[in-house]
Amino acid sequence: MVPETRYARSGDTSIAYQVVGEGDIDILFVPAFISNIELTWELRPLATFLRALSSFSRLIVFDRRGTGASDGAGGAVPLEDQLDDVHAVLDAAGSTEAALISMLEGCALALLYAATRPERVRALALMAPMTCFKRQPGYEWAITDEERRAFADLNHAHWGTKSLENPWMVFVGQDEQDRIVGARYQRLAMGPGEARAAMLLSGETDVRSVLPSVQCPTLVMRRAGDELVDARHSRYVADHVPDSRYVELPGDTPVWVEDADGAAREVSDFLTGVRPPAPSERVLATVMFTDIVDSTVRAQALGDAAWRELLGRHDSLVHEEVDRHRGRVVKSLGDGALALFDGPSRALGCAVALRDRLAAMQLPIRAGLHTGECELLADGDVGGMAVHIGARIAALAGPHEVLASRTVRDLSIGSPFTMDDRGEHELKGVAEPWRVYAAGDQRHMGVAR
Repeated sequence: MVPETRYARSGDTSIAYQVVGEGDIDILFVPAFISNIELTWELRPLATFLRALSSFSRLIVFDRRGTGASDGAGGAVPLEDQLDDVHAVLDAAGSTEAALISMLEGCALALLYAATRPERVRALALMAPMTCFKRQPGYEWAITDEERRAFADLNHAHWGTKSLENPWMVFVGQDEQDRIVGARYQRLAMGPGEARAAMLLSGETDVRSVLPSVQCPTLVMRRAGDELVDARHSRYVADHVPDSRYVELPGDTPVWVEDADGAAREVSDFLTGVRPPAPSERVLATVMFTDIVDSTVRAQALGDAAWRELLGRHDSLVHEEVDRHRGRVVKSLGDGALALFDGPSRALGCAVALRDRLAAMQLPIRAGLHTGECELLADGDVGGMAVHIGARIAALAGPHEVLASRTVRDLSIGSPFTMDDRGEHELKGVAEPWRVYAAGDQRHMGVAR
C-alpha cells in the first residue's frame, strides 16, 4: 500500500512527505534531483530498498522542491532553499534526530544539512555520493562542462521514455515493466526542460569544503563494478569526512538496484551499531562582517551628537536586515557588525541590501563573507578560522563593495546574484591564498543553458 502523503510548510512552499514504519530509528531518505513519492512504491528496485529500510526504522520520504507532489518551480533550485525544506519535513514528521540516507547528487544536500544542523542528524549513509561535478585541478575525474551539457541534452531527448537510450534507466534496471514505470515516474516528477535545467545547475554544485565539518558517523557505499559513477567520487567523500566508513558492495549496478535487501542490511548494521555523536558547539555557518568606510573622518566632520544619531540609524538597519534574512547579529563592532547566517545566499542578500540602503543615506560600507565551521561560544560570540577569514575578506573590500570567499560562491550557486571573480589574495594569518568574488546585481548566476 502507498503511505499517506502529507505536506510540510517551508515558508510559502508545501513539501510532500510520507512516513512508513515504526522502528526506533528515524531515517530521512533524501532523494536525488527527481522523485515522486506517490509512484516511488511502484518503482520496484527503489521500493524494495525503502521497504527494507522501513522494516527497522521510521522512514520519512519526501519530494524535493519543484518535483513530484511538492510545490515550487522545477529545475534550478538552490541547495540553500532545500535546507529549509529538509528541516520543515523533519519538524512536520516529529523527528528531532534522524539518520539521513541519500544517493548521487542528493548526497550534497544531505551533507550540507548535516554540517549546518549537526544536532538534528544522527548519522549519514551515502550511496555513490557526488559532491563536485565539475572537472578542475585536484578533481580531474569529474566530467567536463561539454560532457555535462551533452549528458543533459541526451536526457532531455529521451526523458519520460522507456528507451534504453534514456540514461536514467540504469537506475531502474533491464526489466521492461520496470522501465515502463520508470518512464512514468520521470514524466510525473518533472518535465524534460526542468530536468535539463536541474542537471546543469547540479553541475555547478561543489560542497567539498563542507566535508570536514560533518560531525556524525558516515557510511559511504558503492558497488565495486559500478561504472556509471567514478569510484573516486565516493572515495573522496570517505577520505574527507572525519568519521566515515567506506564499503564496496558486490555488483555492477547502482546500490539500490541490485540486491536492495542486502544494501539495506548494510545500512541497518551501520545505524544500529552507531553511537549518536556527542553534542558539539561547532556548526557550519556563514559569517558576515560589515564596516563603515572612513568612519573616523565622517565622525569628525559631523560632530559627536550627529554621528551618534547616524550610527544609531545604521545599527537599526543592520538588525532589521539581518532579522529579515533570518540571521543573528553576533555583536556590534562600533562602526560595523558581525552577523551569522545558516545559509550563504541569505548572508549575500543581507549584505547587498545593507550596502544599498546605507548608500542611500550617504553612508558607504564594505562587507566580507565566508562560510565555514564556526565555534559557538558560551557568551553568544563565535570563533574559529571561518570568522578570521571573513574578517580578512572584509578588509579587502572597497566602498560599497561586498566580497565573498569561493566557498560562499560555490554554496550559493543558483542564488539571484552575480559573483565576479576578483582573483586570489593572501589573507593575513591564513596559510593559503583565497579566491575572492564580488557580489553584484540580483540577476540569475550564469548557468550554461
